[in-house]
Amino acid sequence: MSRAIFFNVIAIIVFLVGVAFFFQYIEPSESSPSVAQREDQLSAANLPVNVSTSSSATVNANATTGTSTPTTTLEHLSSSTATPTKSAVAKITSNIAKKTASTTLQDQGTQIERIKSPYATPPESFDQLNVDVRSALVNILCEPSGGSSLNPISGSGVIIDPKGIILTNAHVAQYVLLSESPQINLKCFIRTGSPASAQWTAAVLYIPPVWVAGHVNEIVKQHPTGTGEHDYALLYITGSTDGGPLPASFPYLPVDTRPAIGFPGDQVLVASYPAELVGGIAAQYDLYAASSVTTIKQLLTFVSSTPDLLSLGGIIEAQGGSSGGAVVNEWGRLIALIATTSSGSTTADRDLRAIALSYINTDIKQQSGSDLSTILQGDPAGEVQSFSTAIAPNLIELYVKQLGGNN
Repeated sequence: MSRAIFFNVIAIIVFLVGVAFFFQYIEPSESSPSVAQREDQLSAANLPVNVSTSSSATVNANATTGTSTPTTTLEHLSSSTATPTKSAVAKITSNIAKKTASTTLQDQGTQIERIKSPYATPPESFDQLNVDVRSALVNILCEPSGGSSLNPISGSGVIIDPKGIILTNAHVAQYVLLSESPQINLKCFIRTGSPASAQWTAAVLYIPPVWVAGHVNEIVKQHPTGTGEHDYALLYITGSTDGGPLPASFPYLPVDTRPAIGFPGDQVLVASYPAELVGGIAAQYDLYAASSVTTIKQLLTFVSSTPDLLSLGGIIEAQGGSSGGAVVNEWGRLIALIATTSSGSTTADRDLRAIALSYINTDIKQQSGSDLSTILQGDPAGEVQSFSTAIAPNLIELYVKQLGGNN
């Protein structure tokens, strides 16, 4: 009898210890939200999720609440002559300019300070931001005909003004420029929604001639390379594909052109129309927008001590078709434009890079004489006409010579 009582006591003790460990295990998941919970919330909005909760170890940024202002060290960016990995795209190739590496040369001790209290209002939820961003996100599809040597391309863009001004990359907008020439058998459409459907036509408002001069020889390359320098352009929506009237006001994203408004460790929403991994037919007829929440990994500079480029890591948008896509902060401001990605067999192996709006604003003023604010406040139809008359013909001629007789 005593032996049975002894084993019963042991069994009860083991049971009680097991119960204690059980409740100790489940307590943390009930007391605080987790990354997995955030992924579920974003996935409910059909988002390909890639959430990072920590900043890169390669930066010395420290987001503390102390009295000192956090700083980060810039790294120089250089293009590489290495050949990027061949993409798995079928016919449609979105020319997201690929670079393979950046140098690790520190910029002579240059320190960039975080902007304190950048806005008077609290940040928005990423669920709401996703709705706003996708309403202003567009897909740019260009299709050649008649034996042209050009390939169909699919890229992204962002409406940044209610009048219908789109910000995208120069390596996307160059095809819209060529479509305006009677010498080139090419048609381009601005598409929206998921799946993307053609809604409007557009004309080039501005593309940097310095970018065209440096990259015109890459127009027929499947996988052009570059760093993103000068790689931006403005389009203006000029008509609807069905001949109907244009909206009185387009949904748009406000821009923030202040340097270092995006800082290592900050969470951002990235949105685009990635097309590289879906194949040519799907990119033409069944292309969906994608969005991800990630953190800024580091700030890069082209040639000076300014934060010109954001490193965003390996997310689903790190593929062809994302060029011209949006990088938006928690207050719904467009702070960068997707431009380049490193090579890698999967998106997780790549590093997505985006051009800071501060760089675009500074460079467009140097190239054209007007900053973004001045351009957006002007008459876009008049600016399109001026560019079409004074600048576009010479740029198109460069492409015609490069393409030869197979236009």
